[in-house]
Amino acid sequence: MTPRLDMIGLVVSDMAASLAFYRRLGLDVPADADSQPHVEATLPGGLRIAWDTEDVVRSFDPSWTPPTGGVRRELAFLCDSPAEVDALYAELTGAGHPGHLKPWDAFWGQRYAVVLDPDGCGVSLFAPSDAAR
Repeated sequence: MTPRLDMIGLVVSDMAASLAFYRRLGLDVPADADSQPHVEATLPGGLRIAWDTEDVVRSFDPSWTPPTGGVRRELAFLCDSPAEVDALYAELTGAGHPGHLKPWDAFWGQRYAVVLDPDGCGVSLFAPSDAAR
């Protein structure tokens, strides 16, 4: 048997804030999940994403501490167009989420931006640039 990637796990300090952020990015997470210590959602194609509170992680790994010194994970969301990258970046930063890289036309042929989730992890927003289409 060959292992296959089945789930991406995120450790969060505030479940409700994290889920609200990822809902804005289109993930289908029920509203009643905000108070749960562990939440999962199945993505198109079957891959799962899960959120665990810091307390849950410490329950089985008492030595766990939050990472320091920079971003250690980043999720990337494909947008339909360069204009959607700009609009989504504006929506997220307008809702109070810190922007890390404002939308720009990257030399590799994408409109690209990075916003930080509630735990300070980078979330890339990208679309093929109009010239690359």
